[in-house]
Amino acid sequence: MTTINRQVRLAARPVGEPAPTDWEHVEEPARQPGDGEFLVQVLCLSIDPAMRGWMNAGRSYIRPVEIGEVMRAGAVGRVVASRHSGFAVGDHVSGTFGVQEYCVSDGRGVTKVDPAAAPLPTYLGTLGMSGLTAYFGLIEVGRPEPGQTVVVSGAAGAVGSVVGQIAKILGCRVIGIAGGEAKCRLVVDEFGFDAAIDYRSEDVRKALREHAPDGVDVYFDNVGGDVLDAVLLRLARGARVVVCGAISQYNSTKPQGPANYLSLLVNRASMTGIVVFDYAERYAEGIAQMAAWRAEGRLKSLEDVVSGPVTAFPETLMRLFRGDNHGKLVLKIAD
Repeated sequence: MTTINRQVRLAARPVGEPAPTDWEHVEEPARQPGDGEFLVQVLCLSIDPAMRGWMNAGRSYIRPVEIGEVMRAGAVGRVVASRHSGFAVGDHVSGTFGVQEYCVSDGRGVTKVDPAAAPLPTYLGTLGMSGLTAYFGLIEVGRPEPGQTVVVSGAAGAVGSVVGQIAKILGCRVIGIAGGEAKCRLVVDEFGFDAAIDYRSEDVRKALREHAPDGVDVYFDNVGGDVLDAVLLRLARGARVVVCGAISQYNSTKPQGPANYLSLLVNRASMTGIVVFDYAERYAEGIAQMAAWRAEGRLKSLEDVVSGPVTAFPETLMRLFRGDNHGKLVLKIAD
């Protein structure tokens, strides 16, 4: 019996928010693996803000998804057919398999995962690219020291929630910025931040003066825009600003740059981008450390798992830009 592979492909480059017409839903027979290949049934898809940038043409840290191409996505799945000596039928694996039900791989960039050690969605979050981005972005770029003040925006999200917890493990005072009372409670009560600021209902600049009276030593930015400008005005001498993302700007046709960037000069501070792919050779190190913290109960995982067919991807993606998700957003397409 022929196995049908349902896919979501990029049909047009979005202008502003992605629209239903920007996607093409395709069904085709799943290709069987050749020598040195294996076939993966995709079980869970990683839904990430970075996807919006991948849809745009132009130079970036990674090539854009081309028109007509299966949308790029990290995923976990199960090997269902194999002609590869290193991967057996029944193995669970993580890789960039795309928004589709089946994917043929030669093993490059694919990692075996153990569903007995952690739920599969966790390998897309804390023990996946989100967690690794938080780990290397904070430790290598932010370079926090015990007793320093760390501020994290998007604090209830996949990356921000891990950043704050690692900063606490390292002995820092941590302030999260999130949208809405529920997310702010989550940040403090579940993830152990010292304080949270609701950018929707509070004056962020005023709240930062209260919670960071001596200034911000490390700011891990996931949102950009007005929140970034507010934090720039509260930098301490020698502060490090880690630029991870700018979700508030991704769907804007006229992105807002930082107005208060001269604070970097005044405070002898730095602003540096983090792209997790730069640390690929050290992924095992990061995952091992976070797995150990997780086993000790010092690092909590939160996955926001939406169950549905692969065709639910476009609408699930929009949850990110509406701020509907708590923790790592995952689309579960099969058991």
